[in-house]
Amino acid sequence: MGALSLRQIAKLVGVENKPQIVKHHLQQLEKDGLIQLNLSEGIIKPTDRGFIRSAASSLFYSLPIVGMANCGPATIFADERVEGYLKVSAGLLPRKKQDLFVLIAEGPSMNKAEVRPGLTIESGDFVVVDSSCSSPKNGDIVVAVIDGMGTIKRYKKDKERGYIILEADSTEKFHPIFIHEGDDFVISGKVVDIIKRPK
Repeated sequence: MGALSLRQIAKLVGVENKPQIVKHHLQQLEKDGLIQLNLSEGIIKPTDRGFIRSAASSLFYSLPIVGMANCGPATIFADERVEGYLKVSAGLLPRKKQDLFVLIAEGPSMNKAEVRPGLTIESGDFVVVDSSCSSPKNGDIVVAVIDGMGTIKRYKKDKERGYIILEADSTEKFHPIFIHEGDDFVISGKVVDIIKRPK
């Protein structure tokens, strides 16, 4: 790829009228030692610490929003049609990005569940899910589909009794969901991050 101006890169990543955003992110990558910049000549070179596949893919990811999931009883249908895309800076996402999708949380049953320190799942939040994690560990926060209904809960497996418990983690009282291993039940993935909707 030839040299690109900040404005050309901004157009590639969908922020055509805001080249300063691109400049900021490039300077952050340079600060981290991943690239070398010569903005006057439009040159971006990878360093030994990293490389960029392209200007567009290194700065932003478009994560598919595939609907809503309850943080309460599983009452919202887990429809996997893509409803849109959430554009997110690569620096805000986990290192592994190819298996991520987004759900919009609905309800208060996980409002004490910390995905990261001090960051809990509130109604309306964008919940980032890793679909490659279909075999969670005890204590993981998962997206489960029960009889076609989606819910976000904390996962626990009781090996002695042969069932799975999906528990709320809330300031309010919610009953756990008990699932037999043979039930119509799928783990769609593990919650790995939350992106707060602007107030």
